[in-house]
Amino acid sequence: MFLDAQNRVIETEEMFRGTLTQTSVYPREVVKAALTHNAASVILSHNHPSGSTTPSQADEYLTQTLKAALALVDVRVLDHLIVTTGEVLSMAERGLM
Repeated sequence: MFLDAQNRVIETEEMFRGTLTQTSVYPREVVKAALTHNAASVILSHNHPSGSTTPSQADEYLTQTLKAALALVDVRVLDHLIVTTGEVLSMAERGLM
């Protein structure tokens, strides 16, 4: 989700698709999209088909990588949500941001 300076949603966009166990995410493309939408902040999300909302080390690393890349262009990452069929985990609420 791309948000304006008042945290209102500008646009939601599915950026990448993967397999059952992994997805390639390109920080450059996320930065380009944030600039295209003139976003002040973003909320990231992805699904875990396994049904577990527990973030992997790769999830945590990707979050930090995207935060660093977006910070270079003054876009804040407010949260990273992990979605399953019946549950959503907020990495921000868990202190993983």
